[in-house]
Amino acid sequence: MITIKTTIFRSTQYNPWYNLALEEHLLKNVVDDDHVILYLWQNQHTVVIGRNQNAWKQCRCKELEDSGGKLARRLSGGGAVYHDLGNMNFTFLMPRRHYDLERQLQVLLQAVKEQGIDAKFAGRNDLVADGRKFSGNAFYFEENRCYHHGTLLVDVNFDDMTKYLQVSSAKMRSKAVESVKARVVNLRELSPGLTIEGIADSVAGAFIDVYGGEKEIIDADPSSMGLEDKYDHYASWEWRYGKTPKFDVEFSTRFDWGEIDMGLSLQKGHIKEATIWSDAMNPQLIEQMASQLAGVPLRPDDVTSRLAQLGQDEKDREVVDQFTVWFREQLEQL
Repeated sequence: MITIKTTIFRSTQYNPWYNLALEEHLLKNVVDDDHVILYLWQNQHTVVIGRNQNAWKQCRCKELEDSGGKLARRLSGGGAVYHDLGNMNFTFLMPRRHYDLERQLQVLLQAVKEQGIDAKFAGRNDLVADGRKFSGNAFYFEENRCYHHGTLLVDVNFDDMTKYLQVSSAKMRSKAVESVKARVVNLRELSPGLTIEGIADSVAGAFIDVYGGEKEIIDADPSSMGLEDKYDHYASWEWRYGKTPKFDVEFSTRFDWGEIDMGLSLQKGHIKEATIWSDAMNPQLIEQMASQLAGVPLRPDDVTSRLAQLGQDEKDREVVDQFTVWFREQLEQL
């Protein structure tokens, strides 16, 4: 039986750019084939968007920054989330050989059960209790390493959440709800007296129960760990907002696996550049689709032929196929 080495870190910073820098640093330092890290962290007054999302469509950026908040962009896919100190973030970092979503979720479900809350995994990336979401999850994979991270809503200010997040009408229709507040719940509502420290301790304890090792939480201050280059990257305007070129044609839709906003810059009947914003869970695949379209004649058959080269597994192939069918339909209407 494989013995897994476990380490638990907790950031002492509330700055999202430092915390994301530390998260990436920990990922790069998963060098042991049998090392699994749990990282606990909090951000203050922050909107974090997925890797391929359009900042201005997901967040009321000016209002957030005018109120002293920060916009951050993470490496993983998925949708935008609001963080304050009533929220606890977790990250499981590990070699890909130890990635096991069921096992990772077991840690989280056991932790909330310890607090007297019955919960389950639902949809594509949510943990729910009492029929409402208290945790969103996202995932990032490199060749040999990966992470799974997410939120645990303990006592988040939902008024701020709805004030700074912008939910698209397509997503609202697909959820058949009137507001973000209608489908989320704070764990403290279900377990009065629950604290951030309490849930952090429960998650750490459940992590050790599931993976083994000693329950020792190491306080880490990312501002004193030589992470300035990574911090500067996450804090940069270019990473957080990115370029917003003027497009010759734009399309948008929603699939079961996520929203798509696509802009095309054209030159002499060819796609000069494609930009795709999406909350899809696989950010690398979205980027591959966009780069694959560059240089292709704006004709349905040419686009189909080029996109057919993508999709390494059945799940990715299904995403590409659905995208291709939809894109063909848009081109045929031009």
